[in-house]
Amino acid sequence: MKILVLGSAAGGGFPQWNCNCPVCRAARANDGAARARTQSSIAVSADGERWVLFNASPDLRQQINENPALHPRAGARHSPLAAVVLTNADVDHVAGLLTLRESQPLALYASERILGVLGANPIFGVLNPDFVSRRPLPLDTALEIRGRDGGDTGLSVEAFPVPGKVALYLEDASAGAEANFGTAEGDTIGLCVRARDSGAAFFYIPGCAGLTPALAARLTGARLVLFDGTLYEDAEMVTGGLSPKTGQRMGHLSMSGPQGAIAAFAGLNVERRVFIHINNSNPVLLERSRERAAIERGGWEIAMDGQEIEI
Repeated sequence: MKILVLGSAAGGGFPQWNCNCPVCRAARANDGAARARTQSSIAVSADGERWVLFNASPDLRQQINENPALHPRAGARHSPLAAVVLTNADVDHVAGLLTLRESQPLALYASERILGVLGANPIFGVLNPDFVSRRPLPLDTALEIRGRDGGDTGLSVEAFPVPGKVALYLEDASAGAEANFGTAEGDTIGLCVRARDSGAAFFYIPGCAGLTPALAARLTGARLVLFDGTLYEDAEMVTGGLSPKTGQRMGHLSMSGPQGAIAAFAGLNVERRVFIHINNSNPVLLERSRERAAIERGGWEIAMDGQEIEI
């Protein structure tokens, strides 16, 4: 099974267009230790021919152009992308669907909650139902992923709920700063992706607000986990003067601290741990930073655009 990291940054990409934080300034200065990144998305293939897209980044057109495996190969119109699977309804994971509006046969998989969000927004009607099938992704059940034509991708996906929150644009602003925006089941999901022939499997969880005992048990002994790396510290957006919101308020578990991802994964015996969906404010994007050294000492990697992983 082949995994292409199309984009490794959180919403806004890196550097973010309007951010003047030290990390973004380093990227704009063409510092070789602060490499630019597009917004989070991966593509997976069991055979190197038919690919499944996991989350549709606003940068999707650029990502396809930069990855030859996803280029058209035959006839006037073609794409090796057979299906798209969504983990939530955040802008950085659904806006790229608008790039796929060119009457290309596709299957779109998401939880009932996420499909409901798309169905309620008429702009996603540009995905012509004659070409794009919207298919519900059941929770806690392995499902074969097939193209619009029923063609087998060789992949199955098991979706499961993870702690998070509704997408920012779905929040009720009138509820006030103290409102509880905790997720309902299906707002944010994690995925176990499996190649059926080889049995190779990995977990993709680009958004997660906490590692519950049930989630920890599910991940124990995993071969590979791509996990939410949005912030290094829960309050980094606040202390940096970038936002009044903490990571928890945004629905993300920080990397560091006694309740952070590094500590939470200790003892789970995950063979390979890779942070993805990394915010532009996160100092681990600076390859010579003490924070980058700290996560590497903890046995973690930082995903990079164009990275290829094979399991």
